[in-house]
Amino acid sequence: MLGQAVPATSSDTAYQSATRLLCMIHELHRMGCQHVRFSSGLAPSGLYWRCSITHAGNMSDDGLAVKEFTEGEVASYSTSQYDRYFDWSDAPGRSAEDLATMFAERFPQIVQKGKGRDWAYAGWLTEIIGRAKHRAEPTLPVFFADYPIKLELTDIPPPVRIRPRWRRVYDALARGPRR
Repeated sequence: MLGQAVPATSSDTAYQSATRLLCMIHELHRMGCQHVRFSSGLAPSGLYWRCSITHAGNMSDDGLAVKEFTEGEVASYSTSQYDRYFDWSDAPGRSAEDLATMFAERFPQIVQKGKGRDWAYAGWLTEIIGRAKHRAEPTLPVFFADYPIKLELTDIPPPVRIRPRWRRVYDALARGPRR
């Protein structure tokens, strides 16, 4: 279970909308923006799942929380909006790919800062989407709530701040063997 994740039925409209939002982020990753990340949790009432989308530079080191909610740097969604993502009147009925294109147009700062490779995070998101879509009891990831939650190591995203080490390794490999 994903950190006290939100159980739902796959026929629930709000749940389907939330899953499509995660698929939209996956589409942004496919567009070369793997530094686009999200933080999700429960509203104080416990009735709605909330998801804030930003870029890796605006995430806490552990990858669980948004650092600053600056305009243009964060896009916030709640399942109370169903498929009117970010209160867009033209979002209902759109595919995840269409939503990713719309997101890139309407949140260019997040997308620009989200460009680059982060295969560990992109792979983790792919697994999360698989769990959301194909489990007998589908769940959505929850990293915060107004009550204590237990996060399992296998259910949390990779931390943000490991990339500088991997960047050095990647750069060394890209230069080729030393002579």
